[in-house]
Amino acid sequence: MAVEFLWRLPMHGDGRRAHDLHTRGEWNRQQGARVAPKIDSDDFGYIDYLSQVARAADIVGFHGALIPIFRFTEEPWVVAAALARETRNLRLLIALQPCFVHPAYAAQMAASLQRISRGRVEWNVITGGGGADQRAYGDFIDHDSRYARTDEFLQVVKGYSAGSGFNFDGRFYQIEDGGLLPPLASQAVPRIYLAGASDAALGVAARHGDVHLSWGEPLAKQKEVIDKARRVLDAQNAERDLRFGMRIDVLARETEEQAWAELRQMFATVNDTTRQGHSRRTSGFGDSESVGGQRQFALHQGKTQHFDDLIVGPNLWAGMSQIRGGPGCVIVGSHEQVAQRLAEYVDIGVSTFILASNPHLEEAYRVGEEVLPLVAGAQDEVRTRGALRA
Repeated sequence: MAVEFLWRLPMHGDGRRAHDLHTRGEWNRQQGARVAPKIDSDDFGYIDYLSQVARAADIVGFHGALIPIFRFTEEPWVVAAALARETRNLRLLIALQPCFVHPAYAAQMAASLQRISRGRVEWNVITGGGGADQRAYGDFIDHDSRYARTDEFLQVVKGYSAGSGFNFDGRFYQIEDGGLLPPLASQAVPRIYLAGASDAALGVAARHGDVHLSWGEPLAKQKEVIDKARRVLDAQNAERDLRFGMRIDVLARETEEQAWAELRQMFATVNDTTRQGHSRRTSGFGDSESVGGQRQFALHQGKTQHFDDLIVGPNLWAGMSQIRGGPGCVIVGSHEQVAQRLAEYVDIGVSTFILASNPHLEEAYRVGEEVLPLVAGAQDEVRTRGALRA
């Protein structure tokens, strides 16, 4: 199975330098808030920067780009429509939650954007982690019910996209004689990325997913998630090829010493206010119901004060959520070492990677030109080592 690499777009701000505040977005560390990126003038603004990042990823050969969503980001559908005209081959992976939009309308939106982008739309369907963030979106149903709704949402999207005469009578959605009409009915349903490590999440992924996506963990723990998902697939007799994807940051430099030194400098900018804010929102801390978030938190158990305590494997550091929120792990090392670590994940079954590094524009070129070309050779080395051990 061919390996795919996607780049995460910095919808939440980017850069670490003062002069980037208005064009790239940055945290105001004194107030614990984000400075709003500039988009309301004829000067170079944030959407222009996002376009540059997307074009860079397209130029160096990334297969797609994740367009994340939070309450402090621009809306991914709107950004994807703009970027569809700025890129040529880059697939546009739009993050959305079923609670945001009715599946019939989501199917129509996707079909229209497929026409605009010439078939490059994909969906990162987020069921939601519960807690305060979920309630802030007006969504109050429990964990398993959210996955039941996602199941119905995707059933409706697929049926509605197939054409007229579609009927559905479910717990969350009802359709009577619906369905898209030509030319929208002829458009492909977006490829579906589904995340989650719970039994409910894996069941939905087995029925509907094209890619099961998880946050990066140490190699053995990542294999646990893949093996569990495969058991669910087997139990459901799912006749489908499910890819396994991983979202993880990378910090690659000419030498390992340079990479670790830069990461230590980044960690030195973190204070207790930003650390606690990131942890409560995105790292399994507080009232989140996300099993994946809880697994990220388990890597450090809240012991985030000391840099070395967050080293959890070869070239693997679990403290990125303290710096910028989100997933905790980053692969850090020389270009060759980062490629080697990625190849080891491929060896256990990961075939889709969503990568990121700050600042996103420069790092898209660096990773695309200096790291990704080395992965195929690193895969050969990993296979050779495995054969020798056997």
